[in-house]
Amino acid sequence: MAGDQRTGDERDGAWAGAGSRVELLRDLDRPQAWMLLVDGVPQSHVDLDDPRHLELEYVRRLGHLIDLAAPAGIPLRVLHLGGGALTLARYVAATRPGSRQLAVESDPEVARAVRQTLPVDEPAGTGRIEIRIADARAVLEQIPAGSFDLLIADAFAGAQTPAHLTSAEFTAAAARVLAPAGSYGVNIGDGPPLAHARGRVAAVSSVFTHTCLIAEPAVLRGRRFGNLVVLAAQHPLPVAALTRRVAADPFPARLVDGTALDQFTAGSAPITDLQAEPSPPPPPEVFA
Repeated sequence: MAGDQRTGDERDGAWAGAGSRVELLRDLDRPQAWMLLVDGVPQSHVDLDDPRHLELEYVRRLGHLIDLAAPAGIPLRVLHLGGGALTLARYVAATRPGSRQLAVESDPEVARAVRQTLPVDEPAGTGRIEIRIADARAVLEQIPAGSFDLLIADAFAGAQTPAHLTSAEFTAAAARVLAPAGSYGVNIGDGPPLAHARGRVAAVSSVFTHTCLIAEPAVLRGRRFGNLVVLAAQHPLPVAALTRRVAADPFPARLVDGTALDQFTAGSAPITDLQAEPSPPPPPEVFA
C-alpha cells in the first residue's frame, strides 16, 4: 500500500470484480509510468520504460534490501507476497538478470489489469517472473524449505493487511522458505499509537535473529500514518549501508535496530494467529 498519491495523473482504465475496483492511472510526468489503485487506494507505481525507478518511498527502501542482498548483478530467487503492478519484481529483473521470481497476488482483478495493460517484458537472459493468483499464506505454506534468497511481503486487501499475514506464525512460515543466507522484508501500514506496528516488529523479532525497522521520523514518533519497513534475517543485516542509503533518499528515513528497536517494541507481545487483526485502515486524509 502506498502512503501517498502523486498528482498529475489521468485515468486509463478500470476493472470491477466481485470484491474490488481496480484502476490504472497514467503518470503524466513519466510517459510509460502508471499508478495502480484498488478501491481508490494507491497500491503500486511502475515505470515500464525504467523499471529501476522506484517512485514510492517505502518501495525504494525495499529496493535497498534487494541491492544489498548479494553482490551487484548476482541473480536471486525472490518470492513476492503481494504482486500489485510487479514493481519490485521488474526491478529485480532489471538489476539482477537471470533471477527466478514468484509473485503471489490474491486479487484476480489486479492480476488481470496488470497483464492487460502492464505486461511484463522478459527478454532473453533477464529471468522469469511467475504470477500466481492465490492467497499468500496458502502458497507460502506449500513452498519447500530453503527455496528463496529473498522474500518481500507487501500484501494488502485494499488499504489493510489481512490478519493472517501479520502473525508470528506467518513470519515463521516466511523464515522456513528462505535459504540460510536469505533476507526478509515486510511493509507495514500504521499510525498513532503504532500498536499494530510494534506487535508486528515483535513478531518478526521472535522468529529472526536480526531485525531492523526503517521509517520516516514523523511516522516513527507516532505523529502520522505511514509505511514502516521491517527487514530481518538469521545473519547480520547490512545496517551501516542501509542507514546511509535511507538517510540519502529524497524523503530521508531512520533505521532503528538493537537497543533502540527493543525500546520501540517494549511491552508489545508478538502478534499471533489467535489474536491477529487486519492492519489499521489509514485515515481518509492520507489519500486526499
